[in-house]
Amino acid sequence: MILEEIPALIYLGDNKILSFAERRKTTNDASTVALDMRTGKVNKNKGTNPAVTIKWSDLNPVKQAQLDGCRPMNPCPVYEKKSKTLFLFFICVTDGISEWKQINSGNNQTHLCYIKSTDDGQNWSEVNDLTDKLHEIKKWATMAVGPGHGIQMDSGRLIVPLYAYYEAKSPFSLCLYSDDRGKTWKLGNTFKTHSLECEMAEIFDVTDNSILYCNARHAWRRVEAESRDEGEDFCSLGHSPLVETNTGCQGSVVSFPDQSEKQGHNKWLLYSHPTKTYKRVNLGVYLNKSPQNPNAWSKPSIINSGPSGYSDLAYIDDGWFVCLMECGEQTETDQIACRIFSYNDVEQAIAE
Repeated sequence: MILEEIPALIYLGDNKILSFAERRKTTNDASTVALDMRTGKVNKNKGTNPAVTIKWSDLNPVKQAQLDGCRPMNPCPVYEKKSKTLFLFFICVTDGISEWKQINSGNNQTHLCYIKSTDDGQNWSEVNDLTDKLHEIKKWATMAVGPGHGIQMDSGRLIVPLYAYYEAKSPFSLCLYSDDRGKTWKLGNTFKTHSLECEMAEIFDVTDNSILYCNARHAWRRVEAESRDEGEDFCSLGHSPLVETNTGCQGSVVSFPDQSEKQGHNKWLLYSHPTKTYKRVNLGVYLNKSPQNPNAWSKPSIINSGPSGYSDLAYIDDGWFVCLMECGEQTETDQIACRIFSYNDVEQAIAE
């Protein structure tokens, strides 16, 4: 039996959307055999119900996302808009080696890789392995990107979220970035707070200064942080009221235009995550209209009742969102499903 887990989603504009996931033999992380992709066409039909639909292609493996003797994991796409170049970041881990084995031994056997496409994922480059090109990686026991999407900031900087374990077995989030449209890549500094799988979004303060917001997994509480130098350094936003599930679960975050009558760069945040502390169930989306204030998060709007796991959000303009999620009737890893909803849907659910 082939399973699909660890979803990632990227909206390219022009009604084009792509999804990625790990193809596994079992639910074990070490059983991944390939990264799969679907292409989607967003259809917006005003006055109809539903108003927005997506027509998805068949599922196809991304054959170029491989290194010999390794398994590919953690798809993390990011799109460079000016050159229309899609980058698919992922990690490649030596076959048979688990994350915990690397952490306990301090022996990193994970490669930081990407492939790229200039035709919306129809054709891909050969694998680029950054592992030996970034000297910081030599200090790490292991690492992973995302999983989920990366972003391009208004300045043009490309941001890929990741986390790394050091020899002391402590995980810290950070970002990989590029200022030359993906020709070269650099690593920012790690968080000072223990943090794991993460996603990032660009927001703006009251004077329209750019802020890179990060929402990261932790064992018992979410970690929220911000950077005012485009990801080179992050500072904590303090205690987050957002629910973390049991030993933690990946979550997704996107920024989107202020839906009020205000002008300027003002952005709001939408965040998805299971809503219970004891188990991965009832995936919800939370709204924050004051993103620099962790206490401004709304209560969740439930978009999937029952077992729910990893998720990835995309904003597809005009107040509409897409969420790709692990879910099922028996367990959260039964399938990957897609939900489409509007800002008005979220606002109405929160008000109830």
